Amino acid sequence: MFGVRSSGKTLLELQWRGMLSDYVTAIAWSPDGETLAASTGSGDVGIWHSGTLEILQSGSSLAVDALAFSRDGKFLAASGQDGTVKIWQMSAVAGDERSPLHTLNYAPAWIDRLAWSPTTDQLAFSTGRVVQLWDAKVGNVLAELNFAASSVQDLAWHPQGEFLAVAGYQGVKIWDDLNWKDDPYILSIPSATGTIAWSPNGEYLAAANQDGTLTVLQWGNPHPWVMQGFPGKLRSLAWSSQTTAQGAPLLAVSSGFTVAVWEKHRDEKQGWTARSLDVHDGFVGTIAFQPGTLLLASGAEDGQIFLWERARKLAQMLDSVTTGFSCLSWNRGGDRLAAGGMAGELFIWSKSQRGRGFGAQ
Repeated sequence: MFGVRSSGKTLLELQWRGMLSDYVTAIAWSPDGETLAASTGSGDVGIWHSGTLEILQSGSSLAVDALAFSRDGKFLAASGQDGTVKIWQMSAVAGDERSPLHTLNYAPAWIDRLAWSPTTDQLAFSTGRVVQLWDAKVGNVLAELNFAASSVQDLAWHPQGEFLAVAGYQGVKIWDDLNWKDDPYILSIPSATGTIAWSPNGEYLAAANQDGTLTVLQWGNPHPWVMQGFPGKLRSLAWSSQTTAQGAPLLAVSSGFTVAVWEKHRDEKQGWTARSLDVHDGFVGTIAFQPGTLLLASGAEDGQIFLWERARKLAQMLDSVTTGFSCLSWNRGGDRLAAGGMAGELFIWSKSQRGRGFGAQ
C-alpha cells in the first residue's frame, strides 16, 4: 500500500454508515436501488431504507449466508446454516407484520446458495446435491434438479431466465426452463467448480475452478477457453455490462492479493488476454463492475475498497476498516455502492456531486 496514488477524483461520497452485530455475510439491493438487505454470521437480517436500518430477524448464532430480492422487489429471501429459506413480503408495514410470509424447512441441510429468476417468481436454492425450484405464485416446489456428483457449490440464472446453471464436482450443469425434466447441458471440467457467473448479455458463462483454472464458455460454442496462472484460489468473478471495442464484456477475477482483468482479443485465435491490478495488501474477496460502465470496485481483507477506472487505473480509495471487507454490491442504477465489513460495518456511498467523470470510460 505504501506509495499508492489514485487519480484524485471523487467519484463516490459516503452517504450512510451503520453497524450490524457480526461479520456481514451478504448484501443485496432491491431492483429499484432504494432498499439494501444485509445478513450476518450470527443470523441477523436487516434492511436499510431512507437512511434507517430495520432488523427483520435477530441473530440466533447460526449464519445467514444468502440474500436475494425477487425481480419486482416484492419478496426478500434469506437462507443459511439453520436449513430454512425465509421469504418476507416487502410491502408489509413495519412491526408485527414483518414476520416471514413463508418459511421452508430443509434442516439439517445448510442452504448457502439461492437466486430468484430474473423473469418469473421462481426461486432456486441448494439443498445438498439437489436444487429446489420453488414458485411464489403457487407457494410450492415445482421441480428438483439433482446435481448428483456432489453438493451444489453455486447456481446462477441466465440473464434472460431461460437457463439455470449449477456448479459442483466435475463442472457445470445447465438446465433449460422449458422442461426441467430434460437432461442438462454439461460443461465438463476435471475439477470442482466453486463459483460461476453469466455475463450480463448472456453470451458467456465463467467458471472458477478449485484446480486454479478459469473456464469461459461462449453459449452455443462447444469449445470453452481455459485460463490459468493465477497466484491463488479464485475467490470471485465479475462481468462488466458494458462491452469493449471487440464487442465482449470484461471479466474480472480475484485471486490472492490480485485482481486479474480479462479482455477478449480482437484476433479470435488469441482468445483472452489479462492484466493485473496489484494494489491490495490482503486477499481480495469481493469485486463488482458499476452497471453500464467499466468502473470496477474491489474490496479486500486489507480493509480497503478501490475504484478502478476502465478496470485499469486507480481512481479513488474509499473509506477503510481495520478488519477487512467481506462483500460489496452496486445498485442497478449504478449510483450507489454498498459494502459489508468483517466486524459488522455497513457502508453506502453515492454518486459525488463534486466529482467529474463518474463512471467515465
